[in-house]
Amino acid sequence: MTAAATGTAPHDWRFDSGRLCLDLMATGEGESAGGEPLAGAGRLARWLLGAGLLPAGTPVGAVAGPWVERFIQLRSWTDQLVRAELDGRSAESALERINAVAAGPPPAIRAVRDTDGALVRTLGTPPECGALLAAVARDAVELLTDPAARSGLRQCAGEGCRRVYLDTSRGHRRRWCSSEVCGNRERVARHRRRAAVART
Repeated sequence: MTAAATGTAPHDWRFDSGRLCLDLMATGEGESAGGEPLAGAGRLARWLLGAGLLPAGTPVGAVAGPWVERFIQLRSWTDQLVRAELDGRSAESALERINAVAAGPPPAIRAVRDTDGALVRTLGTPPECGALLAAVARDAVELLTDPAARSGLRQCAGEGCRRVYLDTSRGHRRRWCSSEVCGNRERVARHRRRAAVART
């Protein structure tokens, strides 16, 4: 199946925030540019596979429109709660909703042998939306209730980037969600400014 057929071509998901819940938040980045990034055939399924919520090879036929709406809701609540924590505010409504989702059972997993005899992870039952949502919501709860992890939350310093990431660098000096993306853009912009000054 081609990228065009699955509706995934415009969205190359990145999983570099350091946490599952923050990676879900990041899917809202392209919302204004070209509609909802998770909507459309295959996009949410591709994200679930890339995030590791669904093991490789999991049938994704059940991933449909209602799933997209529920993941968008969880993304919105997570975004509200994480940004409120960064700003020292409360977001009690979002907190209650995330707690309710996190209370659900997570996906059942099993270890099975692949064709080479190595143990690999698979789901014990067919993919279920509520269980996958619970896994993401639990990650948000674990992140925000761990003082050490919470202290590493950062807003990307890249111009126009709203991504939040977990800074696990030595000395906690990381400035960008991705050195290769936002960091590189900043270095290129800095070089252009210096070149413009030199020309004048």
